[in-house]
Amino acid sequence: MPSERTRSQSAAPAPTRLERFGRQWPDAVLFTPMLVYLLLLAVRDYLPYDWRWVAALLRGAGGLAAVWTLRRFLPPWGRAHALTAALVAALVAAGWYYGQFFLNSIGVPHRIPLPLFPGKPAWQNPREILADTGGFWVDAFGENSVFWLDVATRILVASTTVAIVEELCWRVWLLRAFIDWGRFEKLPLGTFTWFSFLGTSLLSTIQHPDNWAVSIPCWFAFNACMYWKRSVSFCVCVHGFTNLFLYLWVVYQGDVCGDARAWMHW
Repeated sequence: MPSERTRSQSAAPAPTRLERFGRQWPDAVLFTPMLVYLLLLAVRDYLPYDWRWVAALLRGAGGLAAVWTLRRFLPPWGRAHALTAALVAALVAAGWYYGQFFLNSIGVPHRIPLPLFPGKPAWQNPREILADTGGFWVDAFGENSVFWLDVATRILVASTTVAIVEELCWRVWLLRAFIDWGRFEKLPLGTFTWFSFLGTSLLSTIQHPDNWAVSIPCWFAFNACMYWKRSVSFCVCVHGFTNLFLYLWVVYQGDVCGDARAWMHW
């Protein structure tokens, strides 16, 4: 007769495809939400300008849905330390905004000087683009309403979805994968090596080709936050607050104060 243990094992349900995926591919668990976000980001380029707020909601919801689907395979999130995160983020956002102006003033190329990214970055006040192009939503709601829909959705998604999917990819996965690619999940969060610290920071320039030079010290700061607190939630809060403060300041300077240069960060 089969033993009680044998009967219980045979009665156990087979793992689902999602469970097999999560157990066999811990790296894919961490980069899939960002991949989903980036794929949906491409939708923006195929829509009229006044649909950008819809595209932002789509990629924001898609990225969060991927995180929610894979949530059981993610590491513990840790404490947020929200006040400390906000203070750090204010410094990082200021460094990104004013650091770019400083680098421009001393002749550092705005766009990363690689053949993969030819040409020069161009920016324009989004109000002017809406006035020039119009569209379905402009006709329905008015230019001013669509402008603020674009502002609100972009800031919302950048402060939530972007912060979550990028931190899972960069700080939780790549920062450890650069140390031991095949067994990164065995390393504690916040494990430090110079190669990992510098390598991920330099690689960030590919993701931010039009702000490549300021992205490096920004990634220094974000990596340091993981070494400091070893908390996913803290890193997400720092990243989210940074995007929130940066974009609010861009809109204030560009729309309220009329400084057209601010839109280079939009």
